[in-house]
Amino acid sequence: QVQLVESGGGLVQPGGSLRLSCAASGFALDTYASGWFRQGPGKERESISCISSSDGNTYYADSVKGRFAISRDNAKNTVYLEMNSLKPEDTDVYYCAVAPVCRDIDRGLFDYWGQGTQVTVSS
Repeated sequence: QVQLVESGGGLVQPGGSLRLSCAASGFALDTYASGWFRQGPGKERESISCISSSDGNTYYADSVKGRFAISRDNAKNTVYLEMNSLKPEDTDVYYCAVAPVCRDIDRGLFDYWGQGTQVTVSS
């Protein structure tokens, strides 16, 4: 019933772009803060972006600021992550997650999260 499904990952060369999508079902995405984090096997979780439900403010990790952009389409109940100027160090599994506020997402306190989508940046 309640689901988040990521898509859009793949293999891209350094400097390239990808657009990740996170489609929600069973609840209204705009009633939550929505964020993206990345985590590979044996690696620490890294919060990379969040958009708040209350005012639509966006937040970015320093490592992606100026390159990534988060957005939400309420009609489609989908949150996006536009990734530009990709670097090899961006390679990871990317997940979307929701929580009442972005602070919770940053802390890893999720109400729901998805299965993840692989992003590989390699020349």
